[in-house]
Amino acid sequence: MFGYDEVLGNVRFAFTDRYGGASRPPYGELNLGSAQGEDAAVIAENFRRVAAAFDLPVEAVLRVSQVHGRDVHVVGPDDPLPPELQPSADALVTTRTDVVLAVRAADCLPVLLADQDNGVVGAAHSGRPGMYLGVVPATVEAMRRLGAERITAVLGPYACGRCYEVPEQMRAEVAARVPASYSETSWGTPALDVAAGVTAQLAEYGVDVVDATRCTIESEDLYSYRREGPVSGRMAGLVRLTA
Repeated sequence: MFGYDEVLGNVRFAFTDRYGGASRPPYGELNLGSAQGEDAAVIAENFRRVAAAFDLPVEAVLRVSQVHGRDVHVVGPDDPLPPELQPSADALVTTRTDVVLAVRAADCLPVLLADQDNGVVGAAHSGRPGMYLGVVPATVEAMRRLGAERITAVLGPYACGRCYEVPEQMRAEVAARVPASYSETSWGTPALDVAAGVTAQLAEYGVDVVDATRCTIESEDLYSYRREGPVSGRMAGLVRLTA
């Protein structure tokens, strides 16, 4: 179920893999997506299993309708975020201890953030557009407005810079804004490295980075839209602040 699952102080960080769920091929087994054609009841069961692993009801796994932007949703004390009312955003932040923040991905970079001492956590979905627009810096800024100071970010599975091939013009445009994202595939064509770009963005904010990345395209234990196409499922990055 979890390819990465670590507790640092009073914060739990986890990234799912594709195992331990109810999904059948071609989505098997732990598809946490919502727009790929699988039965909604199966996806709900998968979220129930993830929630149970955090000892919480499924309603406590909070997520947003991701749109490849930079908006950050602040989860307040009375914000239940039921699935049918997911706001459009690509990141969430909170000081609550009774919820898990979740972002979904299948090649894009999931980023989990926490200030353990001041009790603030965040989760961001950063693909190429999100990196270009600065969704992770926006998440850091939102956390600081909630009182965060010393933040740690954990970077999860994504399409790595050796595999994420893009047109030359796109690489030039993105690298002009985020130079660290400039990359080349292992076969010598233009590429982008989103994790490298986000790491550079986090460095500008003084954020400590934990590298838990794996390449989604290279690993069959993970979902990858680039490798599997429209029938690819979605994984999740999850973060919970405990009391």
